Amino acid sequence: MADFVIGLVLPDVLGTYGDDGNALVLRQRARMRGIDAEIHRITLGDAVPEMLDVYTVGGGEDVAQILAAEHLIADGGITRAANAGRPILAICAGLQVFGRSFRASDRMVDGLGLLDATTSSLQHRMIGELRSDPNLQGFGVTAGALGTAGVLTEPLTGFANHQGATLLGPDAAPLGYVTEGVGNTDAHGALHAGLSQERAKKEVYYEGAVQGSIVATYMHGPVLARNPQLADLLLAAAMGTTVAELPPMTSTFAEQLTAEVATLRAERLKA
Repeated sequence: MADFVIGLVLPDVLGTYGDDGNALVLRQRARMRGIDAEIHRITLGDAVPEMLDVYTVGGGEDVAQILAAEHLIADGGITRAANAGRPILAICAGLQVFGRSFRASDRMVDGLGLLDATTSSLQHRMIGELRSDPNLQGFGVTAGALGTAGVLTEPLTGFANHQGATLLGPDAAPLGYVTEGVGNTDAHGALHAGLSQERAKKEVYYEGAVQGSIVATYMHGPVLARNPQLADLLLAAAMGTTVAELPPMTSTFAEQLTAEVATLRAERLKA
């Protein structure tokens, strides 16, 4: 087995939107630093090893979400990994499954309860670009390596495709604050949940969640391909170090490509 192992969790049911690419990005960025890294695929019915270095969970449809939640709750491996402080990246449906409950197939379903979050339904489906400014204090609610690995300073971008209205409880912090698109919820979702006008105004700007060793977001892309700073933070946390102390990259290709994409996107927004 390699020195650094990335757990790709349930790609057979939570792999609808290409989020498997997040594991590929982590593996490649590790290898470009001279770290022997590999991906361990964990499919439906497999036990989830609790001692891997980092885990990624993707998005999926309603039935897939329910199957994933039932399996992960019954197996318990990912919960033990989270409780042990192993970094976990959860995308879209993964965010909802890791919460306390989520709506799927016209009913509320129990989640893993690892995120203080509940998900109902948006009035209109969110499909489009999503951009947020990182919550610089967000990682203050984390425990262990994730809270000391570093901070995010660059804007976060991705592509959203969801109809979940996710509300965060006091134990979770947003990953970022929305500057473009719709994040965790909209005004209808916030007010329908019975929130006050004051709190609803805050919730509509929240994107994703950070709690314990878990980073969750509605951003596809895959998100780590579009946000290499976030990839490096997860990598550093998994290695028990800081981003500044990671081994140097042997190539600048990834950074050059990211810069080119950012430039093209900025030009599109000006057009």
